[in-house]
Amino acid sequence: MSEYQYYEFAAIDRPLTAGERQELRAISSRARISATSFVNSYDFGDLKADPLKLLDRYFDVFVYIANWGTRRFALRVPKRLIDLQAIEPFQLDDDLALVRTAGDNVIISITRDEIEDDEWDGESGHLAALAPLWDDLLAGDMRLFSLLWLVQVENGWIRDEAVEPAPGLTDMPAGLAALADFLAIDPDLIEAACPKSAAKSSKEPTPQEVEDFIRALPEREKVALLVRLCSGGDPHLSAELRQRCQKAHRYVDAAAPQRTAGELRAAARLIAEKRARDAEEKARAERLAREQREAREREQRLSALAKRGEAVWRDVEGFIAMRNTAGYQRAATLLADLGTIAGNRGEHESFARRLAELRTRHERKGQLIERLREFGLAGSQAA
Repeated sequence: MSEYQYYEFAAIDRPLTAGERQELRAISSRARISATSFVNSYDFGDLKADPLKLLDRYFDVFVYIANWGTRRFALRVPKRLIDLQAIEPFQLDDDLALVRTAGDNVIISITRDEIEDDEWDGESGHLAALAPLWDDLLAGDMRLFSLLWLVQVENGWIRDEAVEPAPGLTDMPAGLAALADFLAIDPDLIEAACPKSAAKSSKEPTPQEVEDFIRALPEREKVALLVRLCSGGDPHLSAELRQRCQKAHRYVDAAAPQRTAGELRAAARLIAEKRARDAEEKARAERLAREQREAREREQRLSALAKRGEAVWRDVEGFIAMRNTAGYQRAATLLADLGTIAGNRGEHESFARRLAELRTRHERKGQLIERLREFGLAGSQAA
């Protein structure tokens, strides 16, 4: 298998300048570069730059796929809009996630190796599906780190007695579900953490809560916010206000359970066992239905053959006269059906004598005799 690597970067905050696009072109002459993206793939060779440095300088999100099982997703978010202390309880292993500051930004890089998946074509739209996580982080949604903690539970890096860090997972927004799929996280473990029956929680304040928050701001601060809005120089003003509103109203899902790693693993095993039982029961039901259908079809076929009488024996001789494998197979099939009909009518002895005569006449046709043997119609087996 040849090597395959796929790199895709996207700028969400602002478009790239003409000068920045020229700088990127100097790195790769064959990449697809636009005002908001950089895309390249390699069957041989590699990107001649550090992806995280490109992310830090030009872009907001990045995805990498290699056909030997490595996948990486990384984001760049403004440092003032992410609570680094809130990440610490998740105790993320460096082999899974790196979180580092870069000037006014924070880079979060997530990598998983040894993913067994035939789909390693980056053109499948992974980055577009993962990009909403950038907006979620800016809005103060920390469930990304709960999902990464769950990966560590699956990997066996978390002790059974370790309690799920707050806020925990209760539901899966689209971006988070895309990341779970991208990292090939055990779907049974995902369901254990986010049962389908669980009520979906909203992380957004209600319109009334937003209005109450804004009305409570000091007049001087309202004016300062409006000035920042009019200047147009702060693309993250809306995200900042949403975060402040959430904190003001303590908008946390108080009902989110805090389970241990052992409880999640046990729940995942039960889900897997139930799924296996359901699959086995479905296969059993399908097999029974198929057998019943085949029995009805065979009964109808035998009834039709019985009505044709001597004409069926002439058909047998006709198929034998074809002197090829297909003809011999069809002749043997008809003879087996005739044997069943004879048995049902109590005429087995007469059928056996006629079959013996047929074998004697065609005993030098080795392939025919072999087909008859497969149906139990050769020699003493048919007597």
